[in-house]
Amino acid sequence: MVVSVHELTGFQRDLLYVIAGSDHPTGQIVREELERSTGREITHGRLYPNLDALVEAGLVEKGARNRRSNFYELTDDGKEALQLRRRWENELYGKLMTTHG
Repeated sequence: MVVSVHELTGFQRDLLYVIAGSDHPTGQIVREELERSTGREITHGRLYPNLDALVEAGLVEKGARNRRSNFYELTDDGKEALQLRRRWENELYGKLMTTHG
């Protein structure tokens, strides 16, 4: 089931951006980056169900790094979803700047 990035929560979109900006990050690396960027603690109970939802949505692929940890990477659908989201954000921002700039 592939979903639109507009249907995701803000937290799930943040996860996509962190995964996109990393080379096959583990869940721990994703959590550390989000905590560093936001200054907020990310619990295991929030992180992994949201990563699993992104996998189920077809936007992220999960693979085994070793026996104890998995890695995550964007699927082609995930990459396309982020590109469409960025284009949409840029269009809205451009309208804002021409009306209020």
